[in-house]
Amino acid sequence: MTTRTGPQTYPGASQAYRYQARFGGSAMEVNVVALHTTEGRSLPDYGGGASAPTLTAVPDCKARKLKWYQHFDIDTSARALLNLAGGVETNTNNVCQVEKVGTCDPGTRTKWVKAGLVQDVDFIFWPDAPEWALAEVAEFLAWMNAKHGVPLSGPSSWPAYPSSYGATKARMSFAEWNAFRGVCGHMHVPENSHGDPGALDFDRLIHLAKQSAGIPASPPEPNRPKYQPYPGESWFRKKPRSAIVTAMGKRLVAVGCSAYSSGPGPQWTEADRKSYAKWQRKQGHTGSAADGWPGITTWTALKVPYTG
Repeated sequence: MTTRTGPQTYPGASQAYRYQARFGGSAMEVNVVALHTTEGRSLPDYGGGASAPTLTAVPDCKARKLKWYQHFDIDTSARALLNLAGGVETNTNNVCQVEKVGTCDPGTRTKWVKAGLVQDVDFIFWPDAPEWALAEVAEFLAWMNAKHGVPLSGPSSWPAYPSSYGATKARMSFAEWNAFRGVCGHMHVPENSHGDPGALDFDRLIHLAKQSAGIPASPPEPNRPKYQPYPGESWFRKKPRSAIVTAMGKRLVAVGCSAYSSGPGPQWTEADRKSYAKWQRKQGHTGSAADGWPGITTWTALKVPYTG
């Protein structure tokens, strides 16, 4: 399908860095939005446009807004996806590509913080993006739904980086990619190995997009917290076997505090305690306050996903 219908420029997007005249691109009819993260803090050059997406969203944290830059028309193929010869079509398969400036890598976040940068002030860590940033992306998705018919739905699995990298269960097969309609991440696109945008709060993003589009959205489950409540230090000292331990371990890996040789898994082990001690030290605790037994302050900061 090569028909181009609907508006081709996003309202308010800067046209100062257009690459279409240089690289052309294929006409198509968009029915997918693929979300990326740039893993940087400013608008990339994209090799003069050779690897540019359709649009780039640059956070202005002080103004609590995203500054949008458009590089190609909505219904013209962009260049930010790997496309192998003889494989499935990626860039030209009806996909609008959006790069969000910031990072999904906990290691990069840690490096930036150690360098004196402040999260949500100097940069955005997209898995914990502030509400205003999600709302800005959601507004774009609502516009894509209204003007180009892109469904406000997508994959259920958005694993955290770096577990999202490579050939994961979240990555689509060729057949799944060809049939897909909706919103996905770079991590879901076949022939690609990138793991961005990591553990984006996709449910919240789509909820906000439906609100912006005026589409009735199912309310969040009542009384279901987003993060796992602190179960108490005595609970951990009993060396429990629980999905909570697995969820905690995955978060520790995601924030760069792993002492695991394998796993993590549901059974509390010495590796869990050593990993948690790394997290406590990362939070500035020392001595007995960094003994690896979770306390409520560090547990709250860890943001372990609710397991039910």
